This record gives sequence, C-alpha cells and structure tokens, in this order.
Amino acid sequence: ALWLWGLHHYKKSLIATSLIVAVSLFVVVVNYSEKPYFLLQPVFGQTFSSHWMFSKQPYKAFKPHLGYVSIPKQEPLKLHCELCSIVSSSGQMLGQAAGPQIDRSPCIWRMNNAPSRGFEHDVGQRTTLRVVSHTSVPLLLQKPQYFFGQGNDTIYVVWGPLRNMRKDGKGIVYNMLRQAAENYPHARIYVTTEDRMNYCDMVFKKETGKDRIQSGSYLSTGWFTLILAMDMCKEIHIYGMINDTYCKTEGYRKVPYHYYEAGSRDECAEYLLHESAPYGGHRFITEKSVFAKWAKTHAIKFFNPPWQLS
Repeated sequence: ALWLWGLHHYKKSLIATSLIVAVSLFVVVVNYSEKPYFLLQPVFGQTFSSHWMFSKQPYKAFKPHLGYVSIPKQEPLKLHCELCSIVSSSGQMLGQAAGPQIDRSPCIWRMNNAPSRGFEHDVGQRTTLRVVSHTSVPLLLQKPQYFFGQGNDTIYVVWGPLRNMRKDGKGIVYNMLRQAAENYPHARIYVTTEDRMNYCDMVFKKETGKDRIQSGSYLSTGWFTLILAMDMCKEIHIYGMINDTYCKTEGYRKVPYHYYEAGSRDECAEYLLHESAPYGGHRFITEKSVFAKWAKTHAIKFFNPPWQLS
C-alpha cells in the first residue's frame, strides 16, 4: 500500500511539474513572439488621438526590442538608456559648441553617415547607436574600418523596405550588411523587421491621417530614430532639430541641410521641396509637428534650437 501511495504521489508531482513548465513556456512564447503593432494593443478600443500610443507603454528597462534583429544571429536588440542624446545631421549643429554637453550623455545617437571626426566641438565625439537608412549603407561601406572596425563598439540599426532587406539572397542591402558582418565579426549590426516597418507606417497614418504609400511619402531616418528612442530611452534630448514652423519665422538661421556638407542646399529649401513633392519625398515638416505632439506626453527636450511647446 505504501508503494502504491508513493507511485500515486509521484504521478501527481509529475503532472503538477509538467503543468508549471507548460504554463511558463506559454508565458515566454506570448511575451517574446513578435507581433506587428504589438505596442499598439493596449490602446485598441480607446480614443487613439487623445493619447499618444507610447505614453500607454511605461518605460521598461532590460526588455529586448523585438522589432530589431542582429546580423547574422537574428537576436533581438537589447539596449536601455536613462538618457539618450539624439544628434541631428542638420547644419543647425554648426557653431553651437554643444559637443561637451552631448558627450556627457550616457547614450549618444547619430543618423546615417553623419561624422563626429572634425566636428567634435559642435556634435561631440562618442556614438552609442547609429540609425541608418538602407540608402546610406553604401556610404558607410566606403569607410568600413571607420564604421565597423574592431575599435568601434557602436550599435547600427538599419531600416529599409523588404525589397532591399529580404534575407533570401535577393535583398541587395541585406546582402551588403551580411558581408560586412562577415568581414567585421565584432560589428554590432541590427536590421528592422518587416513587422516593425509596417508598424512605423501605421503610426504615420494614425498621426497624420495619410497613408504613407498613397501620399507618395518616404519616412525619414529621424522618424525611425524617434520611434526607437521612445521604446528604449527614459529621457530624450534632441540636438539641432528645427520645429515645423521654424522656416516660416522671420530671420531664421540659414544653414546647410547637413552640417558635414558645406555646399549643400539650404535646410529650409530642402524641407519645403520634400514637403511638396508629389511622390518620393520625406515629410520633414509634417513629422516635426508630430514630434511636438509626442513631446507633450513623453520626456523629450529639444536643444539648439529649443522648441516652445504650447
């Protein structure tokens, strides 16, 4: 009888343990499965426009960012910052001597191929993370040792449409990045998933009322940068970004579109050209008005020039 009781007790323990393992696995799968628009789920059924979606998502340190996966290991991005300083590529950075202030930030973000070398006094020296457009990848590969060499521990997050980023051998940009990862095994390169790209499109439509594709718009690298920063940074400082009304103000500061391209078109002229382009244009001015809205519900501050948020 004692033997039978022991066997019965063992079976009950085994069943209980199996249930616990099964439930635990289910929780892990639910939490870590990548869903398109997973950040939006808490706000469905509520009025979308009154609160920006990310304000519903409290900042959580140490959670993996599932919309960004590494090459070649396909692991999610893990980076968390109490304060991120995002450095614009704008000519507004010139002559502001913001470099020392930027360098005091724990995390410093740059975009595309914007250099720090030669501009340290205005833009700082360090780079924690660099958000890169698929169109700028060839520019990075012109200086592969500088961007991807062993001494460089910058994280690269590359966004782009599926046609360029597909992993079946037909994605031209993805192939370039895979080759770079082979040549520089220490390089930390991540690509945006198709789900995350769709999500960024949907945020644009929800915030502007315009379908990105139908309206002939291309999202800017700044758009992808800010959406990632909202997910990853407790507080965000943005340097050198103008607001949506800046180009209409009298006596505004005329600067080159990029601080590192002295002869490039005036920034406001470039913005206006893009804003009115029937297709293939970035909607920089529209995006800036959305950023101003986000700044009211999130810890975002703008420097050089400062923004007056009403």
